[in-house]
Amino acid sequence: MTTPRTALVTGAGSGIGQACATALLHEGWQVVFVGRREAPLQAAIAAAGAAGAPGTGLALPCDVADEAAVAALFDTVRQRCGRLDLLFNNAGVFVPGRTPDELPASAWRQSVDVNLHGAFHCLSHAFRLMRAQQPQGGRIINNGSISAHAPRPGSIAYTATKHAITGLTRAAALDGRAFDIAVGQIDIGNVASDMTAAMAQGVPQADGSVRPEARMAMAAVVETFMAMARLPLSANVLFMTVMATKMPFVGRG
Repeated sequence: MTTPRTALVTGAGSGIGQACATALLHEGWQVVFVGRREAPLQAAIAAAGAAGAPGTGLALPCDVADEAAVAALFDTVRQRCGRLDLLFNNAGVFVPGRTPDELPASAWRQSVDVNLHGAFHCLSHAFRLMRAQQPQGGRIINNGSISAHAPRPGSIAYTATKHAITGLTRAAALDGRAFDIAVGQIDIGNVASDMTAAMAQGVPQADGSVRPEARMAMAAVVETFMAMARLPLSANVLFMTVMATKMPFVGRG
């Protein structure tokens, strides 16, 4: 019997993380659902099972900003799953929009702790596990954002951390070559979810106006993510942008 491939998805209790973790389950992966609260993770796994997903889901609560908690998480994955084939570094927070002078230092630190430190903690421990396992290697996909390329008004903390994710991706992709660890980044713009519902009503633009923005279906993000996840380790999508066709990205500013 073939051993199922194992994936770990952070921020898997809702939104993009839940949708991509569910897609992996439907393709027969063993998927570790990670998030801060266990109840949403268990609910996501139950929903996938009710839809007939053949894979196995495992809920492991963890605050990715807590370095010790992440170390314990990956120890549990190694003990219970044996190996790790895919990490989707997806967890992130977006603090309320502020100009730099109005942003509290606590909100800045929260953004950096979760969006950047959390991504590094998970990538670092995934690297350690993938490098040591046999056969060696695996894939890491970081969730960047359109904000890894261009900011929205009042988004300095989120934008700075997402620009940093691009550096994390480039450096890790280089360091991973010797160990068959393929590292790439998916940059997502305006996917329809509860978090982006306000976009349909109107959001601030660079010229000071407030206008509605187009959104795309979650299925488009899932299909793009799965195309990256399915690649053999001899191939890598370093950066992939998937966005609502009519959203103001190319013409921002």
